[in-house]
Amino acid sequence: MKRNVPLFITGIVGVILIVAYFVPHEPFAEADRVIPVFFDIIAAFAFVLGGGNLLRIHLVRVSRRDHEWQFSVVTVVGFLVMLIVGLAMVGTDGEGGIAFTPGGDLTDSRLFFDWLYIAIFAPCQATMFSLLAFFVASASYRAFRAKTPEATVLLLAAFVILVGRTPVGHWLTGWMPAPLSDYFHIPNLSAWIMSNPNLAGQRTIQIGIALGIVSNSLRLILGIERSHLGGGD
Repeated sequence: MKRNVPLFITGIVGVILIVAYFVPHEPFAEADRVIPVFFDIIAAFAFVLGGGNLLRIHLVRVSRRDHEWQFSVVTVVGFLVMLIVGLAMVGTDGEGGIAFTPGGDLTDSRLFFDWLYIAIFAPCQATMFSLLAFFVASASYRAFRAKTPEATVLLLAAFVILVGRTPVGHWLTGWMPAPLSDYFHIPNLSAWIMSNPNLAGQRTIQIGIALGIVSNSLRLILGIERSHLGGGD
């Protein structure tokens, strides 16, 4: 019973939402407006559970003095500070909250929440992505070895795109006359690769993802896919 009831609810709600998409009239239009609200409510509880789980994991790590437990301290403090400052803005339409004057300049008063995001989170995020660039470069070096015809094509396309996005590409082929520059000028060739073969590949992947979502949704609605219910009966 405890497995059949969730399957029944999932199937009914899934069918209603599908019908509401193709039949935008009452009562399906009202269901299409109301049901997503329940999703937001469930997502709010999921955020609470996720935050509690994050605190539990890192507090246990700090109490046990596990490897690199100092980073867990930073995580917990950062989470609690952002949580407290964010809760202070509840019901203020984003205009209230804890005021803050960085550097003691009263003319530069701003919300503490905004300052935490702009002065701390944004630089940390930029630093993380900057470090990822070195990992991407090393992975590209290993992947772009011309051992096969496919890898050779990938290597040439990557080289053209990288060089075409820099002034070096214009400098190398800027001397070409008009008929040749339309096809072999590196910036033009780079733009063509991005807007034709690359875009075609992206659309193929998107179509495959969409078909996968449709098939998995049908499995959920029909009760074939039951992994989300956990083990046992």
